[in-house]
Amino acid sequence: MLNINFLLTEGQVIGIVAAAVLLLIILVIIIRSIRIVRQASVLVIERLGKYNRICQAGIHFIIPFFERASEQIFLKERVSDFPPQPVITKDNVTMSIDTVVYWQVTDPKLFMYGVIMPQSALENLTATTLRNLIGDLELDETLTSRDTVNHQMWKVLDLATDPWGIKVTRVELKNILPPRDIQEAMEKQMRAERQKRQEILEAEGRKAAAILIAEGEKEAVILRSEAAKQKMIKEAEGEAEALLAVYQANAKGIELVNNANPGAAYLTLKGFEALENLAKGQATKIIVPSEIQNVTGLLTSLKEAIVDEKPKEK
Repeated sequence: MLNINFLLTEGQVIGIVAAAVLLLIILVIIIRSIRIVRQASVLVIERLGKYNRICQAGIHFIIPFFERASEQIFLKERVSDFPPQPVITKDNVTMSIDTVVYWQVTDPKLFMYGVIMPQSALENLTATTLRNLIGDLELDETLTSRDTVNHQMWKVLDLATDPWGIKVTRVELKNILPPRDIQEAMEKQMRAERQKRQEILEAEGRKAAAILIAEGEKEAVILRSEAAKQKMIKEAEGEAEALLAVYQANAKGIELVNNANPGAAYLTLKGFEALENLAKGQATKIIVPSEIQNVTGLLTSLKEAIVDEKPKEK
């Protein structure tokens, strides 16, 4: 073994080392020429400085020294939270508004060659668009029209970023910060509105309670009136039924008497009973039936009864 090493000349050793280095360099170049592209990512390949192709997810081979691959471009949706921007409203109120933009790369070639530093360009475009939109709105409209501003900004940004291969999916106004004095005025106004609503609710509650009490009293009076009415109706119906029963009984009695064909003696007896009842009263005059006018004893009795009643009346 030692003899073999000594037999190698210095030139041969250098050649072997150079060949090993060359093989190592070739191996490194081959390894670096193999690119693995992750899912939801792409590579833009340039050949001799000119756009050649786009490599999708998977394994790809790049020709050394002739082709160059860009950094991986992510196709997933991105969220850019831009810092607060000073804007002036239509009524000259300065406030700070920060926005959040949701965007996605739809064309890697345009994204690569359409604009330098796409995210910075998107930020500047968002700031200028926001200033233009807020400049046409007053303070109250700005605070209450977030959805309108978001939609208008989305339309403008989506149209303007099409040449950059960017699709703006959503725009949101994250924070709106008016000046401190405006905030204090708004807080006072809010407290006044709350106090006003509280007083209105209390007044409406008292009104509703009074209405309910009045309606209750009204219904009670109506019910009492209905009860009294029903009571009077029932009493009248009872009295009518009682009188009807009496009259029916009298009619029945008269009918029975008539059917029995009473004689003169019976009638005379009934006349005497009637006179007896009249004599017990306070009357000063008595009408005597013609059938008993000729009875002398009866006249004498009536005369005495009348004479006795007059002193009592005096």
